[in-house]
Amino acid sequence: MSSSGAPWTARIVVRTDSIEVSDWLVRALGPEASREVPRARAELFSPSLGTTAIAIEARDGGAMRAALNTYLGWVDLALATARRAVARRPPA
Repeated sequence: MSSSGAPWTARIVVRTDSIEVSDWLVRALGPEASREVPRARAELFSPSLGTTAIAIEARDGGAMRAALNTYLGWVDLALATARRAVARRPPA
């Protein structure tokens, strides 16, 4: 992420029990992470196998709170969807 002089930074790290779920999470959140939340920006990456991270920069505390709520909500929804999809898979 390029330096924008944003005084507020945060990183959300999600560790999954499956590389497949982590990869799916990156694909699911990619379009959302590329959108700008007002006064904030984010970068999505996989620092290691089975791990997804979102680095967030915000201009102020209110923007950081909004960005964290937004991205955490998207992560929760994406993981819930992945869990349901895996649970409904036919046995191999």
